[in-house]
Amino acid sequence: MQQEIIISGFGGQGTLFAGQLLAYAAMDSGHHVTWIPSYGPEMRGGTAHCIVILSDDDIGSPIIRRPTIAVVMNPPSLEKYSPLVRPGGLLVVNSTLCRERSPREDITAVYVPANELAAELGNVKMANVVLLGAMLGTREVLPIASVERTLETHIPEHRSHIIKPNKRALARGIRFVTNDQ
Repeated sequence: MQQEIIISGFGGQGTLFAGQLLAYAAMDSGHHVTWIPSYGPEMRGGTAHCIVILSDDDIGSPIIRRPTIAVVMNPPSLEKYSPLVRPGGLLVVNSTLCRERSPREDITAVYVPANELAAELGNVKMANVVLLGAMLGTREVLPIASVERTLETHIPEHRSHIIKPNKRALARGIRFVTNDQ
């Protein structure tokens, strides 16, 4: 198994955190992992992204051209990454900000009102984890329990107050795509 994932959005939307959470969960589960964040002017509101590769075998290159999964949080990310997803791949879209739909019929596209769902939970900044939950609820590349465990083991003590809310955000994304809304 090898999953090549791009998570993209505006700087400040938590794309790098979502990717890092996924990478740590995969590493803790015994997978080979790469995580490449994109920094720079993106941090000031431009488009930020990270690449996460999870594999049962050695990873030949950390660079990907055709991701198996793209999680997009804003319209520029949808425009850029929707055409790149491999046929048979998964596109997870924050439909709060992305009004357009992907014209592709050879991929699975999931539209999640992530900002609204996160706001219902009390913090719109958790939209990234809602989308991560939606991704895992659609295509379980890792067991949900391992991502929850990673929140507990990799969040520093002084930030422990974000663990339970992020677990709720993860579960909310899963419930949305499994129709347990």
